[in-house]
Amino acid sequence: MNVIKTYFEAKTLSEKDIEQSSQLSEKIKESARQIWLAGLGAYNKAEEDTGKIFERLVKEGEELENLTRGAVEKRFKVVEEHVEDVREKATGTFGKLENVFDQRVSAALSRLGIPTQKQIASLTARIDALEAELKALKK
Repeated sequence: MNVIKTYFEAKTLSEKDIEQSSQLSEKIKESARQIWLAGLGAYNKAEEDTGKIFERLVKEGEELENLTRGAVEKRFKVVEEHVEDVREKATGTFGKLENVFDQRVSAALSRLGIPTQKQIASLTARIDALEAELKALKK
């Protein structure tokens, strides 16, 4: 039961990370749009005024872009690490769960007297050998 609970907790964590990543992405898109609009307004204003204002705005825009890019890259790295951790945990947990399930099904089939695939293959090989021996004796 703990294995299943851990699997679903890991899956929930992954969904939270995806939701946070999606929200961050939307914020970044909105910020990019606002920056674009501000840039258009600044460009218009720069044409009216002097080239000095334009140059100052470009410099401030570059600084803002550098700050934004660094923050976004850091956040994406954190999200990628979380997703990878969750994926590893989920894969390991699922493998353990599958192994436990296989063992229990095999034990139940054994208790019911149902032969395994190995046993059937062994019996088939013995029958083939006996048939060949019988044919040899008939000749």
